[in-house]
Amino acid sequence: MFGIGMPELIVIAVVALLVVGPKKLPDLAKSLGKGFQEFKKATDGVTDSIKKSLNPDDLKNDVEDIKNSLLYGKKDEVADHETSPSPPKDATSKVQS
Repeated sequence: MFGIGMPELIVIAVVALLVVGPKKLPDLAKSLGKGFQEFKKATDGVTDSIKKSLNPDDLKNDVEDIKNSLLYGKKDEVADHETSPSPPKDATSKVQS
């Protein structure tokens, strides 16, 4: 985890023991553990909501709907769009205001 070995963990524990003291060290460890647990829950919740909002199947269907509406002038899904595609509009036939 983060490239920290046993000797580094021992040094960190000794420094924490000297700075905080032996009476408050267990409370500090407990509060840090709870903090990390809440942080993990929050990040998991955000990750799940992002995965739900970026569902690839829904995005693919939306892209297909937009493509069909732009290419063929239809808003619903097209079952067989190759049978009667509407011709593309010419750029020179724009309506002037």
